This record gives sequence, structure tokens and C-alpha cells, in this order.
Amino acid sequence: MKPMKEIYSDIIQFRGTHYDFGTLQGERLRDSLTLHNRQSSWKIRKPRFRIDTGEAEAVFRTYAPGIWEELRGLRDALALPMEDVLRDFGGYRSEIPRAGCSTITGEGFIARNYDFHPNTYEGLYAAFQPTDGGQAVIGPAQRITGRMDGLNESGLAMAYNFTNRKKPGDGFVCWMVGRILLETCTNVDEAVRLLHELPHRGSFSYNLLDKDGRRALAEAGPRGVTIRESPYCSNHFEVQTGENRHYLKDSIERLETMESDAAALSDARAAWRLLNDRERGVFADNYKSWAGTIHTSAYFPETLTAWFALGGDTEPVAFDFGRWLKGENFERLTVSGTIDTDIGFANIDRLRG
Repeated sequence: MKPMKEIYSDIIQFRGTHYDFGTLQGERLRDSLTLHNRQSSWKIRKPRFRIDTGEAEAVFRTYAPGIWEELRGLRDALALPMEDVLRDFGGYRSEIPRAGCSTITGEGFIARNYDFHPNTYEGLYAAFQPTDGGQAVIGPAQRITGRMDGLNESGLAMAYNFTNRKKPGDGFVCWMVGRILLETCTNVDEAVRLLHELPHRGSFSYNLLDKDGRRALAEAGPRGVTIRESPYCSNHFEVQTGENRHYLKDSIERLETMESDAAALSDARAAWRLLNDRERGVFADNYKSWAGTIHTSAYFPETLTAWFALGGDTEPVAFDFGRWLKGENFERLTVSGTIDTDIGFANIDRLRG
């Protein structure tokens, strides 16, 4: 039996400019295991993409100029070339690892499992309120600058699900698409329009819900964007089926398990238990196959609250984002949990020499 591994996510809270937020994050990263593990990974493999700094800057300035300033702050704090910052944290033209994920968009909430490989998880939960433009956002970070799920101050919630990384295009990867949606859109209609405009690197589903109860499930990728209605999402497209992987058994089984529990659509607690309880059939422990559940999260657009937990069979940690937006900081500095694996995490373990 594998040992239960203790893990944690740091909670970072910041109000200010994007550049200063990037500087703060760079200072936190400077001597961290996260940075060491990210940089050392390139000693054993080569990027399957190229970095054109000028092109990346032009695209960021078109769709998310504030995030470009954040990247500049990271660069200056870390004293690294912008090419290195874009490679490790930029989210444009980056390689896309495979992953899992299961999402329920219910009545007034989104709840999801984030399934991925522990080596990639950086243990960072961020609340950022920019003073130089853009929406305030709360949610777990991916590659420091991205968001794999989250909620913004206007009550737009988002969670993405992996579908495929074959035949990638020149564009933003999932976690940067998520960040851009949350920081620049106020409702589902705006998010759908932006998804049609953005260049996409890989094929992902984006689950969207706003404070007016409007929801959408976008199948988005390099070859097009399709919008459909469904409260459930796993790891395959229902419309753009040509984008799917050949092996879908696990994805279909998790989808059918979610669909079989009607109570989970109207009761956030029921949805949480369905996703987070290890024995219910949705929580996954396939960590070596890049598809083990690391965190469960939920967002409530009407009340501007968020739930978050690491590992399974847990109760959620609740965050009152509405009060935070009024200046009241969270007292909690970390969220901890246990995972049934012996694989190292990017923020905790030295993964390479």
C-alpha cells in the first residue's frame, strides 16, 4: 500500500498592479523548489515548442496586457531572460501535458475535481485584485500565472477539462485561457465571445457559470469552438468528436457516474461528496497516469464564495471572496491535505538533482 503523502497549498493575497504582483511572485519563487523543479526539467527533455518573445508580447497585449506586465515583474524579480519566463510561466505556445478532471455545473455553483500528475502541482491558491485594470480573481494557480479554475468579482466562474493535445495550434494553453477569461470577462456571454477569438494551443472544455445563472460548456481547440449545454463534463467532446482520444472508457464512466446522481445538480454538498469521496467512482487515484485527483473546488457566483480542498474524503475550506474584495484578508495562510501516492510534488519535493 502506498503511503499517504501530506501536501499543502500556500494562499497568496495581493492588491496592486500586475507588475508588482509578478514581482512578488518572482521573489517567492527565487529560491524555491518550484523554480528548481521547473528549470531542471529541461535538462532531461527539450521543449516541443518555440518561443518568439515579440509574437508572445503582441498576443498578450491584444488579449491580456495586464498579464504581460505580470510576466515582466516575474522576469525582473527572477533576473531571467523573458524567453525563460515565457517557457516556464507564459502559457503561450507551451507544451500541454495530458490530464483528467470532472466537473458539475449545478444550480448556482460549479464543482470540480482537478486530476493531474503531482510533479506539476505547485501548491498555490491566489486571490488577486488588480489596481491597473481587470477583474479580481480567486482560485488555484497553474504555472504561477495561470488558473485551472476560479471565480471573479463579477460572479463569473470557470473550470476547464482536458480533451486532447494532438495537432496543437499556436495559441494559449488551458491554464492561461482560464486566467484570461476570468480576468477580462464579466459574464458567460463575454466569455463565449472571447473563447471564439482566442488562439488555442490544445483541445479543452471550458465550463462557465455566471451570477445570473447562465451557463455554457465550450468545446475549444485549435480547429474551432463549439458551445453546448450540459451540467456534466469529463474528458471528451460530445460535438467535436474528431478531437477525442481513442481511449475514452474512464472519461465515459466518470461522466455516467455523475449523471446518475440527480441530487448533485441542486445540492452543492451532494455534488462535493460525489466528486470528493474516494469510493463514489469519480475521485481518481491514477497519479502515475497523469489523472489522479489533487484538489476539489467549488464556486458560488451569487454569494462570491469559494470552496477548496486537497485530497479526498475531505470537507471544503470556505473562502468569502466578497468580504475579501472589501479589504478583509483571509486569516488562513495554507490549505493542507493528504494524497495516496509516493510521487513528489513540485512545491514540496526536489524532483531532480
